[in-house]
Amino acid sequence: MMKILSINKVIQYDGLSITNIQESELASQSNMDEFDYIIINGGDGTIRRVVKLLHSIQHQAQCILNPTGSFNVIAKLHRVPKLETILHTLAQGQTPQTKKQPYYALNDEVFLFSAGNMGDLQHIFLSETLRFGILKKGMAKYVLAVLFLLPVHLIMTPFMLLSPRRFFVFTPASFIRKFGSLYGRVEKEIIIDLENNYNLIELDGDVVTVVESTLTIKPLGSIEIVS
Repeated sequence: MMKILSINKVIQYDGLSITNIQESELASQSNMDEFDYIIINGGDGTIRRVVKLLHSIQHQAQCILNPTGSFNVIAKLHRVPKLETILHTLAQGQTPQTKKQPYYALNDEVFLFSAGNMGDLQHIFLSETLRFGILKKGMAKYVLAVLFLLPVHLIMTPFMLLSPRRFFVFTPASFIRKFGSLYGRVEKEIIIDLENNYNLIELDGDVVTVVESTLTIKPLGSIEIVS
């Protein structure tokens, strides 16, 4: 019988066997090979962290996205159907269509579409600082962060584009192969020397600390996203 794993949200559907866990429990799941589909409830950062773990255990389950984040870039890129529609298809014994989503390595980390230490990093930092009260949910905090940082970005972006120690990878802009330190594609290995051992890097909306001065960015694999 088909088995489905739901991460971060309790989901039940007649005719389907769904196991529900939190993201923090994922690493301790010893029976991952039993699941045919994994429902990822969350935003792009949640998808990134789940994909990182799936890659580490070489698990090939197909991913169903239930986008509940602020931007949901991956879900929008693939125009994923509503979760109810996908579950109905599976309950009817039908096989839904899937699309491949590449993912990439940045040293020991993983990302799917965005990585950098330019304006993207500053924007995420300020947006997360504003995540409280009425700004906790929704897009308002991101819009305010853009307005607050606009003068800085206008002045600093040309200098960062010319800096060998700044970079921004944004694969939805694949029509740009490379423009200064902006990369729209990761077709082969990219080496960046930051000259510091502790570096804050934005990855798909997450901020992570990389404890190496040299970054190696390269294609790593792909996942199947139900679309």
